[in-house]
Amino acid sequence: MRLEIAWWDLDGSPQTVDSLRAHLREGVTDDWAAVPGLRAKFWVADRDRNRWGAVMVWEDDRPAGAPLPPNRAAELIGRPVGHRMGFDVEAVAEGVHDLPVLHGLGAAFAPRATP
Repeated sequence: MRLEIAWWDLDGSPQTVDSLRAHLREGVTDDWAAVPGLRAKFWVADRDRNRWGAVMVWEDDRPAGAPLPPNRAAELIGRPVGHRMGFDVEAVAEGVHDLPVLHGLGAAFAPRATP
């Protein structure tokens, strides 16, 4: 199992955490849900440090040469990912929870407050 972390520093980009969050509501997560070998992908943000990125958990190495959904974040931000790191997973534990699946969860899909 392999874990990959990738992120952009958004300084100098026209994109913000809020604008990138909005693009997640356009079906991007559904595209990634069909990727073979991908156990989970978490889109992450650090509003205080103006960062946007993702954490991906692969069953094995990221499939070389396999087609992946378009990197919409890179297109919107206007440059390739700034930081990418990979790790071998040494162990996994799942806690006790009431969530049947993780797909479709996160701040991007939370009900929005009305002004």
